[in-house]
Amino acid sequence: MKRFIYGLTVAAGLVFVTSCDEKLEELLENPNEVNAQTADPSFLLNRIQLDYQSLWYGISDRGARLTRQINQGSALYINAYDAISTNGTWTNAYANILADIKFLEPLAVESNLQRHLGIAKTIKAMVLFDLVDTYGNVPFSEALDAANFNPKTDDAKVVYEKAFALLDEAAVHFTATSTAGTPNDYFYNRNYTRWVKLINTLKLKYFLNTRLVDAAASRTGINALITANNMIGVGEDFVFRFGTTAADPDSRHPKFADQYTNGGGDYQSTFYMHHLTVAKGFDDPRVRYYMYRQALTNTTNPAEQECITQLPPPHYLTGGFPYCNPEGNKGYWGRDHLDPDGIPPDGLRRTAYGVYPSGGRFDNNSATPVNNIQLGARGAGIHPIMLAAYVDFMLAEAALTLGTTGNAKTYLTSGITKHINYVRAFALTSPESSVITGFISNDNHATSRDNYVTYVSNEFDAATSTDARMNVVGREYWLSLFGNGRESYDLYRRTGKPANMQPGLETDPGLFPRSFLYPNNYMVTNTNAVQKANLGVQVFWDKNPPAPWIY
Repeated sequence: MKRFIYGLTVAAGLVFVTSCDEKLEELLENPNEVNAQTADPSFLLNRIQLDYQSLWYGISDRGARLTRQINQGSALYINAYDAISTNGTWTNAYANILADIKFLEPLAVESNLQRHLGIAKTIKAMVLFDLVDTYGNVPFSEALDAANFNPKTDDAKVVYEKAFALLDEAAVHFTATSTAGTPNDYFYNRNYTRWVKLINTLKLKYFLNTRLVDAAASRTGINALITANNMIGVGEDFVFRFGTTAADPDSRHPKFADQYTNGGGDYQSTFYMHHLTVAKGFDDPRVRYYMYRQALTNTTNPAEQECITQLPPPHYLTGGFPYCNPEGNKGYWGRDHLDPDGIPPDGLRRTAYGVYPSGGRFDNNSATPVNNIQLGARGAGIHPIMLAAYVDFMLAEAALTLGTTGNAKTYLTSGITKHINYVRAFALTSPESSVITGFISNDNHATSRDNYVTYVSNEFDAATSTDARMNVVGREYWLSLFGNGRESYDLYRRTGKPANMQPGLETDPGLFPRSFLYPNNYMVTNTNAVQKANLGVQVFWDKNPPAPWIY
């Protein structure tokens, strides 16, 4: 179906031009063009949902690299994130998702498609949050006016508030008693009670992000959500699920498709692997699900990994940061933050993505190459957009920073337990199930999980300040966010946690992106567009100190 696109006009070069002569318009109308009389709202909603998971993935991938969950290449931040790097995000948000929602809404209203409206407005709110968190001020009130080629930006705080209001509207659509239509629901399979829980969870995130703008309002809002007790819980996770089809279309998780076809692909983050395998003195129970080692020992060949023969940069030595590989010679083979080196012949040696969330292999010490698309879960992974475990980590942060209802340590340990259980439960539904249970029994899994939770609980108790306790919460949330750089990027800007992140290899890699430059496809087509001074411009809710507060 050819989509009827309003678009951010010239941002994607697609506009809808109305004729002054209605009769002439009827004569010239293309019978194959989708219009308000022929469009199928369900098809539109399908496209909106698919485009949203793609938008989320792009934002999440950047956030994961910036927060050292996976390797960030380029020696300088500005080289990694110039004005061209987010063109796709901008076009997908405006010319695809928001334009299609604008087209869908009157059709859904006319046909009383309340659930279509609920899903569409929830996604619209998430897109607006995504745009503000990425860029700051963005076009909104003039953005989808087909007669306006040069929409101005709206104040980010106003856009955030509009998005919050959309959540309330969506909740009404989900609870309407008289409704028509049965939309395809790629996230909750028409369980609208869970959509309402997602809405309340998104409100929790809104209040956390804005706590430095209005702490009192955030405290009141979060306490009301806690009292209502209607946020995402166990078994109600908001995820997008991938399939195993390799073509027409490729339905597999993009990380699997990139890495398991020919080998190679992304480098894992040395710093993240250090925290999963070294920092606590024992392995995180999730590391074998997150990552798959193609080699069980570190290379001794500098042609494969030249850093093994080099001294760490002086600022790594003085800061005590891991360099090149995590300690222990366990084969966790990745790269340091902002490592710009070329690609040696290590595609079938470097640590790969595992069964969670990418649908790859579970690491049972088999150490065989991942250049076979029939391996592991064959790409049937997920985008973990919002999990029940994340709710607990956010509530722990709120309890520490705002004094909201509940005990921060209780929330923290609950979040860790839920996430470790979720990762294993997801993996056990995959074709890797027998491999997993043959390597780690249920009893051994429970023991490892409980030992981990006890260790972190003791660490939290030993922390002597709120900031130190917040660092424990932030670090554990970060470790539970593998596959979700969207939330880890906000967490880092919001709290500065985890503290003492591995720096770039260069002494001065430039300003850490507190927001992104406006994309080139917006700048060159809009006469009202004004580029930011630099990557250090902070979004409205980021009232924390400027660089080098985070780096």
